[in-house]
Amino acid sequence: MKVLQFPLAKITLWFVVGIWLAHNEKFSPELVFSALSVAVLILVFAFYDARKQFVQNFYFGIAAYGLSFCIGLSTWAIHNDYLQKDNYIHKIKTDQETHVISVVLREKLKSSSDQVRYIALVQRIDGLESSGKIIINLNKNQFKNTFCIGNQLQIKGTIFKHKRPQNPNQFDYGEYLINKSVLAQMYPSNDAVSAKKFVEQDAFYYSDALRNRILTNLDSSGFRTTELNIIAALILGQQQDIDPEILYDYQVAGAIHILSVSGLHVGFLLLFLNFLLRYLPNSRSASWLKLGIVLFSLWGFAILAGLSPSVIRSVTMFSFVALGMHLKRKTNVFHTLLVSAFLILLFEPSFLFDVGFQLSYVALFFILWWQPILSKLWAPDNKVVKYFWEILTVSLAAQMGTLPLSIYYFHQFPGLFFATNLIVIPFLSIIMGLGLLVMVMAAFNFIPVVLSQLLEWSVWILNKMIHWIASFKTFIIQDISFNSYMLLGLYALLFSILIFFEKPNFKKGIVAIVCLFIFQSSYIVSKWSAQNQKEWIVFNSKKSTLIAERDGFDVTVYSNQPTTENKLLKSYLIANFCTIQNQKPLKNVAYFNGKKIIVIDSLGVYPKNVHPDIVVIRQSPKINLERVLLTCKPTMVVADGSNFKSAVNRWQGTCQKAKIPFHATAEKGFYRLQ
Repeated sequence: MKVLQFPLAKITLWFVVGIWLAHNEKFSPELVFSALSVAVLILVFAFYDARKQFVQNFYFGIAAYGLSFCIGLSTWAIHNDYLQKDNYIHKIKTDQETHVISVVLREKLKSSSDQVRYIALVQRIDGLESSGKIIINLNKNQFKNTFCIGNQLQIKGTIFKHKRPQNPNQFDYGEYLINKSVLAQMYPSNDAVSAKKFVEQDAFYYSDALRNRILTNLDSSGFRTTELNIIAALILGQQQDIDPEILYDYQVAGAIHILSVSGLHVGFLLLFLNFLLRYLPNSRSASWLKLGIVLFSLWGFAILAGLSPSVIRSVTMFSFVALGMHLKRKTNVFHTLLVSAFLILLFEPSFLFDVGFQLSYVALFFILWWQPILSKLWAPDNKVVKYFWEILTVSLAAQMGTLPLSIYYFHQFPGLFFATNLIVIPFLSIIMGLGLLVMVMAAFNFIPVVLSQLLEWSVWILNKMIHWIASFKTFIIQDISFNSYMLLGLYALLFSILIFFEKPNFKKGIVAIVCLFIFQSSYIVSKWSAQNQKEWIVFNSKKSTLIAERDGFDVTVYSNQPTTENKLLKSYLIANFCTIQNQKPLKNVAYFNGKKIIVIDSLGVYPKNVHPDIVVIRQSPKINLERVLLTCKPTMVVADGSNFKSAVNRWQGTCQKAKIPFHATAEKGFYRLQ
């Protein structure tokens, strides 16, 4: 594959490696910028000192890649919010303090049953100038007023830093927010929010106002709410109000990606614009005019869709793709794709860890690489058949590239994705074109009834077809155990096989076989490691006590509640290749790996003749813990998440006096005994 031989590809790769390493290793800024300075000096020395052409190319290339790696390190250091001295996070000592902050609302998030949530930019904290992003949680019952993007608020309340996952193999929501530069959340005190009269009228304000105007006009025209919410997601990037059942259907059918404005939507817009502008002359001036119209339209769409990071990322990516298409050379499309990735990460390196960024670039890369190859396998004469064949090859190329990532992040594979894409993509192209036209008219309060009803019916039909596909649950493979080692192994295998079939030879065949062995080894080693583990875990479950005993792949669950749909347990089982073999009611006495364990429940009854190693307390029993410690003499006391916080604090003080370790799962997370 020629694109991998491009110097720009190698430079971008080393740049990405630098960002990834800086994110995981937390190097000091002094070390990072010292390394950058040394790399610059080495590059200058390699450029001017080498005499022979071969030596010059070799050393200069190594120096260039080293500099790219160091630029990746320094880029992460520059954009790391924790290293910004004026960031509000440095003023937060504990989550017991009350702070007064001034913020500007930037983005509205999906609300919960009792909370309205916004991402806001911090301007001041406790009277001091500050910076950084924070999530504001407003109680719906306390704060009746709704705010618009750009509102300046002064808020008094408690700020909470993100906690680490409280249960094994749980999704790290805190890390997810940190990668979006949101370092904490705030819960205002009662009636402690005041809005200033001045509204910051920037691009985000006008974008939000335009979206609200469009949606209000469409709603007033009689557009059904269910279909309107889908349109808001498809074109305006607003998923907050989609019905959960419809959302589930899209997830199961493998079509959830169309409900968030991403590369797919921007790609459709680019194709639609090229279709409309195809009659322009082929002159040089007309070509530049076409490029200007395309770029203006793409960024206009970005403003309409809210200028969210995913939208800006996708529009930037396809702006460079449009430039590559303008230059009319395939290699330039790959070059512009690499340049767009490099520039996006240079200004926002945290995008590297965004699932949408990864899926968008991988999908587009494989479409550019393999769709032309697949389309040549068959050349149907019928235009309709050819159209659907093109859709199928695009879908297959994208699915090949994103399959490992999709399984790694979502642990499922929709077996009917071909059928979904064959149905969705034609409808999506119609809905996108028609929807954009209706949206523009709605912005001027002019909505033709025929176009509005046609759009509404199209979305209704799309929802029905997605629901029909989602009903075939047999074809949906769920709960797939797949770790990072298997991800790398599968990508190595995928690339080696595709490169082999692109132009087969003996050497490429050997490489493919070796990669197959590597992938198989990653799977076997992962299974072997899981099979040889034994552990006893108290989960941090707020509503009810959940304890699991694991022996290799077999898990015995101790709980008085159904655990079939328990998300805490499900993520643990998937990550460790396990299945539940038994579920038993909770007992007062347990044994594991030579350790005696007693469980004291709300009744406060416990066996006096057992001297346990561990005491587990649940459901806030009214006990005298001092007496329990004197009677049982345990080496560890564990309080799970079902206890009242006041009781946990009291028990913690008692254990400190007795010099016995105390583990509260609400504070420290799950307790593991191995």
